[in-house]
Amino acid sequence: MTSTFRTLTVPLDAETFPGGLPSFLVRDDVLCWTRREAGLVGFGEIARFTATGPERFLEADIWWRHLVLEADIEDEVDCPGTGPVAFGSFAFSKVSAHESRLLVPEIVVGLRDGQAWLTQLTLDDGELTEAGARAALDRWLGSASANTDSAVVDDPPPAAAQAGVAVVRPLPLAAGATLHTGSLSEEDWMAAVAAGVQEIRTGALEKLVLARDVVATVPTGVNAAQVLRELSARYRECWTYGVDGLVGATPEMLIQVEGRTAQARVLAGTLDRRDADGMDGSPLEFAERVLAGSEKQRHEHDIAIQSLTTQLAPFSEAMNAHSEPFILELPNVWHLASDVKAELAEVEGHVPTCLALINALHPTAAVCGTPTTVAGALIRKLEHLDRGPYAGPVGWLDAAGNGEWGIALRGAVIESPQTVRLYAGCGVVDGSVPETELAETWAKFRPMLESLGISS
Repeated sequence: MTSTFRTLTVPLDAETFPGGLPSFLVRDDVLCWTRREAGLVGFGEIARFTATGPERFLEADIWWRHLVLEADIEDEVDCPGTGPVAFGSFAFSKVSAHESRLLVPEIVVGLRDGQAWLTQLTLDDGELTEAGARAALDRWLGSASANTDSAVVDDPPPAAAQAGVAVVRPLPLAAGATLHTGSLSEEDWMAAVAAGVQEIRTGALEKLVLARDVVATVPTGVNAAQVLRELSARYRECWTYGVDGLVGATPEMLIQVEGRTAQARVLAGTLDRRDADGMDGSPLEFAERVLAGSEKQRHEHDIAIQSLTTQLAPFSEAMNAHSEPFILELPNVWHLASDVKAELAEVEGHVPTCLALINALHPTAAVCGTPTTVAGALIRKLEHLDRGPYAGPVGWLDAAGNGEWGIALRGAVIESPQTVRLYAGCGVVDGSVPETELAETWAKFRPMLESLGISS
């Protein structure tokens, strides 16, 4: 690029938008990463990088570092997420045809620990001013009603051409919406789970994560901004994300980097909250008894923790994780969860970047299985599905090396103005029951179905 990358960050008064960042989710093409009303929201696009294949993370890392190397940065706030920022979404599989991407927005609004800010980013000549940045934000917000088609992903996964026609089950559907099977029927997917269990019993692998998809058709149109607002309100403990037609609210943090500190949240073990209806004791006591007291669930969780800590160890000077997992309460499910924290070491003279860490960590056992190479090959054989960005890293990074990258779970890809493909997966271990795993996928579909106005 011949033009200089320039950014201006100025403080905002957070009291002027008491609803937090969700109050800015008014456009279907908005870039979004929020939790508990804080995070980042982006508008517009001044640069984009795309890649496929096994080197996609490192290629994106090189592109971003080159872009910001000689950037002209004026930052009056100076905290993680200020200055140059890119939002990103990466394909789950190294063999996926889906393009992984980094997007550099024109305008970013941020909120963190009560501090709010506005950043304008440009590759054009001309002076950046606070007045100009505020005017640009007003233009994006003012044109919010004219963007209904812009949230469509520009290259939906190949599975988009595989949508079935059989309605999976009778549901009370809003506004004439219909729900159809995706790549596999329920019966075929349960057969895939059974086949996975048989492979595990041969000793070829310990754990396998199998995903399935369903397709919702909404004749009145898919309102991405409304979906994001619903998710951010209902699932405040999750990270709500929106990147180029990929939307969702993930409870799982792959890696969060602030300075030399890295953190992750690992989930494995799931219980539908509806299962507690009519049970003795409090719902949380029921969850602790069924999840923490289950050898199967604890085994699945231990595999996921071991996978992450083993891959993170070479980049760390010190690391600690919960000795016992805790119960994460979400509106639809409970999870067994553990938080991991590490102090990053210098590798070849510098602290590893977010994307370098992702390259080492992805895919984790929580979304693939273990050993990952064996599990990945079996996933391709049994799922009959290109996951696209589902279960891949999604989040943001800045020029200082800070960033937050979740795993794109509890989400969907908007494939056209009226259609959206939802994904959900389950960890399969020895002892998994196909019917139980199928029910778990419906519990995991629930956040997106509710946000689309479809009861489940």
